[in-house]
Formats: sequence, C-alpha cells, structure tokens
Amino acid sequence: MKCVFTIIVWCICLTLVAQPSDSAFNQKKAAIQLSGYAEVYYQHNSNGPTANNDAPFAYSYDENKALSINLAFVKAAYNKNRIRANLAIGFGSYMRSNYAGEAGIYKQILEANIGWKLSKKANWWLDAGVFTSHIGFESAIGKDCWTLSRSIAADNSPYFETGAKISYTSPNEKWFMSALILTGWQRIQMLKGNTSPSFGHQVQYKPNSKWTINSSSYIGNPTAGIHGVTRYFHNFYAIYQWSKRLGVIAGFDIGLQKAKGINQSQVWYTPILMAQYAATENIKFALRTESYQDPNGVMIFTGTPNGFRVSGLSLNTDWSINKHLLWRVEVKHLQSRDAIFTKQTNQPTQNIFAAITALAVSF
Repeated sequence: MKCVFTIIVWCICLTLVAQPSDSAFNQKKAAIQLSGYAEVYYQHNSNGPTANNDAPFAYSYDENKALSINLAFVKAAYNKNRIRANLAIGFGSYMRSNYAGEAGIYKQILEANIGWKLSKKANWWLDAGVFTSHIGFESAIGKDCWTLSRSIAADNSPYFETGAKISYTSPNEKWFMSALILTGWQRIQMLKGNTSPSFGHQVQYKPNSKWTINSSSYIGNPTAGIHGVTRYFHNFYAIYQWSKRLGVIAGFDIGLQKAKGINQSQVWYTPILMAQYAATENIKFALRTESYQDPNGVMIFTGTPNGFRVSGLSLNTDWSINKHLLWRVEVKHLQSRDAIFTKQTNQPTQNIFAAITALAVSF
C-alpha cells in the first residue's frame, strides 16, 4: 500500500510540474489552480480543561482556552485533457487529531489523488489516492459548513479516505453515483494485521436547484487484525434550499457492527437537523440540533450504564467581511444522559457549554 501511495503522489507532482509555463499564468485556461485556507479559533468551554476540551469525541476545534489553528493548507489542483489531480498539505489541530494513527509525512496529507476520465463523451471517472470522504455533508473546511464546529456525527465518521473509486455524473448533472474500494475507516495506511479492503457507495440526486438527496455507505473491518469484525454504516441526508435566504438540512446516520462470537449486533445512530438563514448577503445565522446515540460504546466508549447518549444545540453567526475573510461565532450546549463530562472542580456533570469564535481566510 505504501508503494502504491508513493507512486500516486509522484504522478501528481510530475503531472503538475510537466505543464507548459505559459498556460500556468493564463487565468482563463490555467490547468493548475493554487488555493489556500487557514482558520484560527478560540474556544472557551466552561467545564473543560486546557487540553482535549473534555470532549474526546471531538476531532475538530478540540483545543480549549487557547488561540489555535484548526486547519491550514495549501492546495494545487490540475484538470486538463481527461486527467485531474489534487495535492493538499495541511497542519493544525484538525490534522493532529484526525491523523494521529498515521506515520511520517502521511500526517500532513489532506489530499493526494489522481483521476482519469474513462470516456470522451460520458462523465465517467476513475480516481485513486487520498480524497475527501464520500460520507456526510460536513467537511474539514470550516467555511464550507453551515456551522463553525462540526457535529458529533461528522467528527465520528470519516473526513477523508484512501483507495480507488469509479464515479459517474449524468449529462443533466441530476445524478451522481460512485463505488469505492478503501483501505479502511478514515485511514491512509491499512492497520497492521488487517489485509481486507473496505467498500463504499454514494448516490446523490438533485431533481432541481432546491433539493439535494444523498445516500452513502461503508462496509468493512475497522480494526487492527481482529478477524470477524464487520462494520456496516449508512449516511443519509437531504438539503432543501427553501429560498435564497433560508435552507434546511436533515440527516440520519446509522451504524451496525458485528463481531465473531457475539450474537447481538451493536447499533448506534444519530439524527441531525440544521437551518441557515441569510439576513443579508454578508451575515448568516445557523441553528443545529443533534443527537448521538451509542449505548454500546462502539464509536465513543464511556463505561457508564447508558453509554454515549448525548444531545446538542448550537447557534452560529457568520459575517463575510469580504470574499477572502469570514468571521464566525458559535455557542453550543451538549447534554448527556450519564455524567460523562467533568467540571473544573473534577466533579462529574451531564452538561457542556462552550463558546467559540474563528477567523477563516481563503484564497
């Protein structure tokens, strides 16, 4: 796997470098597009300590009471002559948390993929490498999400994946479909002792400009060499843009994990509802309500009688200072059925209240 991945990265680099110099400076016909992003944030959790934010299930914005960078990256994208490639190198607390299991340079790779259009007429593509996950409507890039912080569902499902996928977009762009073979559940390198690939699918339907309906799945063994473990996961969401000012997202994830020798399957699920209102062209508000129900501790282990059963509510305000700068503020409350959080006095509590602000710059 390491050899294949290295070859893909070198192919991307050579593809980018090999382009004629005059086309790189032609903005209208440029084959190579350079972009960058950086997001600085400060979070105050009234309960949490300085490190880890008293929320080990959070893999974005996980620093507390300290000015931090969540994600900063530079990206080169190439798309010409039925070949496309992306290379993005990042750092920040998002990279540290989500890539903790990777080694060396892999810890900094946000994207590294190359694709070939299989047909001159039809929109069929074959892509391989590290790319953004096919699961969920939230991504690692804050400015592309309606709320400042990510939902618990997003933080505990893949943000990125490694492998190969074949995809098709219909001529009217209403349908998008893909099938994937992957190295695992948010992994670049396969876990030691695990040689079986994972699989996924995505079907997205846009009947008109108002609706987006998505179904995505994952099937595979997420463990390191433990045979007989299979995870089945399905992500569904629908986005409805009611008007230019008002939009709504409804999502529902459900997972099931089977293990050899255990008769009963372990199930977790998470519904989520979000609404965004644009007061002006530059000012937007978003409301999110969510629930994460994992009584068996498959994804988030607590060791308490009811497991991880948490509901949350957050309110977000965005101000687009200009096309490059976005200032965001969010207040969030999480409540657990069991006292799984800890106050500053080391007393257990069922609640977390946090306020967070961030400044995002992009080019």
